[in-house]
Order: sequence, then structure tokens, then C-alpha cells
Amino acid sequence: MTVRALIFDVDGTLAETEEVHRAAFNRVFDEEGLPWRWDIDLYRDLLRTTGGKERMRLYAGMIGAALSEDRLARMHMRKNAHYGTMVRSGETSLRPGVETLIRSARAAGLALAICTTTSRANIEALIGATLGESGLPMFKSIVAGEDVVAKKPAPDAYLAALAELGLAAQDCLAFEDSRNGLAAARAAGVPTIVTPGLYTTHENFEGAATILPNLEGFDWRLGAG
Repeated sequence: MTVRALIFDVDGTLAETEEVHRAAFNRVFDEEGLPWRWDIDLYRDLLRTTGGKERMRLYAGMIGAALSEDRLARMHMRKNAHYGTMVRSGETSLRPGVETLIRSARAAGLALAICTTTSRANIEALIGATLGESGLPMFKSIVAGEDVVAKKPAPDAYLAALAELGLAAQDCLAFEDSRNGLAAARAAGVPTIVTPGLYTTHENFEGAATILPNLEGFDWRLGAG
């Protein structure tokens, strides 16, 4: 197998951002005067559903609260604004080995892509804060949550990334931290390296090419193991 491109998930894979997302959600709930407080255990359960608006909609239904779609959309926009501010202030960093892998693969001529359920604004905030102004241009394809109708575990985002890369699935390696992400990549036929994160260590990663604690020392030239 000759690897020609690396495709990265964002939240939990590039960085342990889920705690920042959780804090940003809770800030919005306070601003809205809602008696909601998402703790770690609750948020772990909510993360089974991909997408921030989708999680708020799910939770509202769970507790019998009625929120309009317009209000959900406004809350989600403000949550993302809080997230961006927190990330740019240095409240998170890339996981071990991520920056070295990205820069070495880029220098070796591999194509890089991002394939995620998070929003483009969140991607830009994280990449800018961690890789600098030169970060985003390193990625040939960036498929965000708003770019597809069906989010992970559906394969739509990966299929879009493959189309933009102009490569076959077997020419790429995907990097994920969750069962939903693994399912999406596998459904698109992309071999997947899983590095479980804070919220996903308990999940079943059957079907992963390799499961690693992080990407420190990872060599794509060895393929998917």
C-alpha cells in the first residue's frame, strides 16, 4: 500500500477540543437563562450524536423542552463564537505527534485533508491557533459539517474529501478518535488509524486498521499496520 493522502478528523483527533466545546455550550446556556448544565458524563452520552445543533435538539427532547429551530441556530452560532475565542486564547493544543505528522507528510508530498462534523469556523479557529497562518493552506480538502447533508457515521464527508483529493480510498489513511468517525471512514473504504480521546476510550473500534494512544512517532510509510 502506497499512502498518498492523510485525512484527519478534528475534535478529539487533532486536539482534545471536546472539553472546550462543552464549556462553550454551558456558557450559552447560562446566557440564555436555561437551567442546563452538561457535565462530562452527560456530554459523553450526547457525543454519540454528531453535530452541535443536533445535540441540543436531542437534549431538549430528552427533558421535554421546546426550542425553536431559529433559537437553536442562534445558540449554536454563539457557542461556536465562544469556542473560537477560547481556542485562540490557548485553551487547547494539538495532541502528541499531530503537528510532526502533518508537517512531515506535507514535506514528503502527501496530500492532506480534513473530514469532520464540526463547522468550518471551528476548524479555522483551531488550525490558526495551533499551526499558524500557514496551517489551513496545507490542506488540499476541508470538508466540514455544513458541507454534507448526512454527518458521520454516514460516509458522505469522506466521499466528498476523496472526490476533492481525486484519490481512491485505498490510497489514503484516515485518522479518527470515535466509533462514529471510524464507521464513516470504513463505509467510504478508507483504512483508519484510531487514537481514542478523552470521551471515546470506552468505545468499540473493531475494524480499525490500528489503534494507538496518540500519533507520536507514527510513520505513514508503514501504512495501516
